[in-house]
Amino acid sequence: MDNYNDDLYPLALLMDELKHDDVSNRVEAMQKLDNIAIALGPERTLKELLPFLNDVAQDDEEEVFAVLASKLGDFIPLIGGHEHCEPLIQILTILASMEEPIVRDKAIDSLNKIAEDLTKEEINGIFLTLIRSLSQGNWFSKKIASCGLYKAVIVRVNAPTRKDLLNLYLKLVTDDYPMVRRAAATNLPRIINLLTEFTEKNPSDSNKINNEDWEIISKMFQHLINDDQDSVKFLSIDVLIAILEFFQKIHETSFNSDFLTSALKLIKDESWRVRYTAADRFTKIAANFTSEESDLFQLIEPFIALMKDNEGEVRKAIAKQLPSFCQLLTKYPSSRTIVLTKIIPVVNELSQDAQDNVRASLASTITGLSPILERQATIDKLLPIFLVMLKDEFPDVRLNIISNLSVVDETIGINLLSTNLLPAITELAQDYKWRVRLAIIEYIPKLANQLGESFFNDELLSLCMSWLWDPVFAIRDAAVNNLKELTVIFGSNWANTEIINRLLNNDDKIDDDDKIDYSNFIIRITCLFAITKLIPVIDYPIIIKKVLPFINSLITDGVPNIRFNVAKSYLLLVQTFVANKNKLPVKDDELRKLVNLEILSNLEKLQNDEDVDVRFYSSKSIQGINELMA
Repeated sequence: MDNYNDDLYPLALLMDELKHDDVSNRVEAMQKLDNIAIALGPERTLKELLPFLNDVAQDDEEEVFAVLASKLGDFIPLIGGHEHCEPLIQILTILASMEEPIVRDKAIDSLNKIAEDLTKEEINGIFLTLIRSLSQGNWFSKKIASCGLYKAVIVRVNAPTRKDLLNLYLKLVTDDYPMVRRAAATNLPRIINLLTEFTEKNPSDSNKINNEDWEIISKMFQHLINDDQDSVKFLSIDVLIAILEFFQKIHETSFNSDFLTSALKLIKDESWRVRYTAADRFTKIAANFTSEESDLFQLIEPFIALMKDNEGEVRKAIAKQLPSFCQLLTKYPSSRTIVLTKIIPVVNELSQDAQDNVRASLASTITGLSPILERQATIDKLLPIFLVMLKDEFPDVRLNIISNLSVVDETIGINLLSTNLLPAITELAQDYKWRVRLAIIEYIPKLANQLGESFFNDELLSLCMSWLWDPVFAIRDAAVNNLKELTVIFGSNWANTEIINRLLNNDDKIDDDDKIDYSNFIIRITCLFAITKLIPVIDYPIIIKKVLPFINSLITDGVPNIRFNVAKSYLLLVQTFVANKNKLPVKDDELRKLVNLEILSNLEKLQNDEDVDVRFYSSKSIQGINELMA
């Protein structure tokens, strides 16, 4: 009797928790559904749990339904296999028919997951019956649900059945309810892509896509592009792309003129939402018309019209497509002149657009035109635009230009770029937006590598050092990393002369007024961070002569944060010595003596510090050093 009660316990517990007044408790209970099914075993899950869940699916809150719908998708192994799937599908059908989108979508996802485990016979039996029932349902939510299920079966049925399914889907595309047409249009590209993949992989299969199928799909597309609802019509652009990609893969171009007419109609549509979607997918559309110069060139004027569109969102979207579309044009030699004479003047207008987000969008892509236009055209046409955008009042515009300047380097060379941009870079280095300053810092090593040591020291070194004292920690941290990268480029001696001497006030060229004031805690810890970061990339004599004495001087610092970072620095010192043991100018015994006398002895002092964090990091460093030296 006790065993019987134990067996009933998981189900009784779930039933009890699902009666709780608080919906969050019921959701939490439903999250444990798979564990309860495992505890019950396949037979009892099938006979007891699923009938109970069938009742729950008709009487609870949407939050509970959503979890239930999601969990049931993984239930096939828990009920003993796909042959027992029918009660599972029945529950999910109830959930998929609900009006709440999140419940419906999760139920559809679970049904599609279950379909993957079904045999062909089960697909043709249970699943097709479900799709037909939902597609011909008397309520819009059932029809919407059916739209998401066709992709699970469309390539797993024979040609006659597929034709029937496509005709049924055509009715959904032409349904009276806009919500149903929208759902059908949303799912249609995936169906076409599946048919494309199937035909590509099985070119000799008798069930590959045929002309009758294409006639039905063509009718669907024509209905969609002529739909009176913008929320449906804009989805036809993805359908067009899916159709175009199919014909591209089978190398069939005889229908291109018809497709181009449809594309131009959508691009010039009265609705801004349709134009926006066309602008957002412009390169994807154009990529399917590159086989004929005349077809591709017919898209140039519509592209320019979208750049001049009266809706800011459309201009923003088309600006993103600028380099990729121009790249497509380069397939034909005459296009370079068209880009220079027709597109670049409009780009210039966009760079001064009234809307900030349009200029920011353009700034993120305009540098991609440099390799397309080549050196002289970039200098003459693009460089002036860059300079204007670098002074833009909107920080994202400046940031996007700076972040993408490396593309321009490769085209016109860093010397010319730096000569023109150096004033702008210097100005942006003090920008009030810290992210702009951060972008400049990240660009500096690339500039330094190309400019050479002398030019860099004269023009940019002071700027790099000034970032160490920035009020924002992220900038100070980036500045420290920047100094390490510059040391890798210019070498250890450069770091000693230009960085370490300045940080330690050892530079004779520095006036007393310009020397670093170590009374400030932030300045002391930043100097410690900077010098510690340099340890792996500078020579041993510099470490012993300058770095180690500086670190030693801070073990009695009044701020615990500095003392425990000293403990961390000692560990890094020894890690660097051990990693470069074969290159060091001292013998192993001398190194051990140095570590014991100068490093471990100081760490032992810190191990007795009054601050708990200092003691922790000191002990951790001692342990790490002992392991390294063992």
